[in-house]
Amino acid sequence: MEPVYSGKTKDVFALENGNYLLKFKDDCTGKDGVFDPGENSVGLTIEGVGDVNLRMSIYFFEKINAAGIRTHYVSADLDDTTMEVLPAKVFGDGLEVICRHKAVGSFYRRYGQYIEEGADLPAYVETTFKNDELGDPLVTKDGLIVLGIMTGEQYDALKDMTQKITQIVADDLAEKGLVLYDIKFEFGYDSDGEVILIDEIASGNMRVYKDGEYIDPMTLSKLFFA
Repeated sequence: MEPVYSGKTKDVFALENGNYLLKFKDDCTGKDGVFDPGENSVGLTIEGVGDVNLRMSIYFFEKINAAGIRTHYVSADLDDTTMEVLPAKVFGDGLEVICRHKAVGSFYRRYGQYIEEGADLPAYVETTFKNDELGDPLVTKDGLIVLGIMTGEQYDALKDMTQKITQIVADDLAEKGLVLYDIKFEFGYDSDGEVILIDEIASGNMRVYKDGEYIDPMTLSKLFFA
């Protein structure tokens, strides 16, 4: 294996077969020792968080692949907390895609003048550039096309995949009495320009409620695998 990149919560290695290996860490984003998935820096280490993030990612990647939606997932090794993935290029310097079922968080902060907090949203999709210094700025479909980040066809595929994947996750959580408010994904594209889901699908990337109460990511992981 050849080290490629050391990230906040995962390290990336190149494999001889052309694929990549993601090593999940126990490091978490946060501030002042408090876990916060919205923070842009590592704030603490929680033993076992890498394991539960990998377990949830395996669970959903396998379900999404089975639904015929393309992802970078190949296989995983729970003993080593690693996941083998297909090579993919990110859009620009990294693009995050959020799908919202409820008006909360930054959506409500921006648009609270026009909507009640917690109101239903029709699988609303928004895209943001990964840029810590600029606070992950929003970008529209037209913006992505004008900037040469992706084609209109790629955006349409990304939006369609996002909504379908979000519904898969939401339906699964609903079976456990949990309500998905919103979820964050990352997408890339393969050598043919085809859009694929990349990174991870973990509790820290979704906002989930039970009986009207927010469930923090570590508690969510425990409830999910109970």
